[in-house]
Amino acid sequence: MTEVRVDDATPAGRRFNAWALLLREWPYLLMLVLAVFGIAYTSFSNTPMTIYWIALAPFIGIMCVVTRWREAGNREQRVRLIWTQVLHWGAVLLAMHLMFVADIGRMMNADASALAALTLLALGTFTAGVHVGAWRICLVGIVLAMGVPAIAWLEQSALILLLVVIALAALIVPFIWRGRRASAATLR
Repeated sequence: MTEVRVDDATPAGRRFNAWALLLREWPYLLMLVLAVFGIAYTSFSNTPMTIYWIALAPFIGIMCVVTRWREAGNREQRVRLIWTQVLHWGAVLLAMHLMFVADIGRMMNADASALAALTLLALGTFTAGVHVGAWRICLVGIVLAMGVPAIAWLEQSALILLLVVIALAALIVPFIWRGRRASAATLR
């Protein structure tokens, strides 16, 4: 039999290189990790993270510029890229700030404010991805948007989930206890 080497099985002798993938995709992966972290933390801590979402907005704006910097061929295109992102993310931050004006802030509780800020961040991220032509940034916006109903559902159904777990435990534990007792009796 002939041995097949990995280099021969891949096209043109190329192998998957995780390090090269991380170096090439780091801005998108970092945005995704920060978004998923914020969603997970908000879901499980039941603590509104409004400031986190507001701080994440300029960071995503900077990542939009960083990811498209090389493709902007000359100084004029780079200045245009910077200004469009500054205006875009400035508008997103202004909309977030308007939600926390005293009159509006009293109408929403802290959880609703954080979810509204996350919704604006998701919309801003998706539209920034559309404007700079980066489907990966759009994907981060979609993940953020999917986090809004996920967080709301987890917060509303936490008690129901706890009751389901307790009910399942109440049903399963007697069978396990009975099975262990029966096996202990047969060993005697």
